[in-house]
Amino acid sequence: MSAFVRVLLARSDRSELWQAFRCLPGRAQAGLAALAVVGVLLAFGTGAGDSRDVEVRDGSYFAYDAQAHRMVEVARSEYQALLPSSRRMFLAIAGVLLVGASCGVLAAGEVRRADGGVAAR
Repeated sequence: MSAFVRVLLARSDRSELWQAFRCLPGRAQAGLAALAVVGVLLAFGTGAGDSRDVEVRDGSYFAYDAQAHRMVEVARSEYQALLPSSRRMFLAIAGVLLVGASCGVLAAGEVRRADGGVAAR
């Protein structure tokens, strides 16, 4: 939310923000791009085997079987093994959103710094 407010306070359009982002040091640009790519790969990477989504219903453990296109009952140990991969997408989506917010904050800071430099002259 604060990143969005900073971008609004910068009062600049998308093209100015993109130019400001391009003014960031190369390491910062490369780092943010790498984080975005890793987040997208984690979000859409496959989990362990063909099972991805897991849940508990009435004390039984279920996992989605992509080959059968339905939820199948699994053992507790398999459920626990699949649990981290089922959460991977949610963590990756949050990470990508945070990278986007970081890009916005850094670009807004560059716009603000550029505006301050123009006003000081």
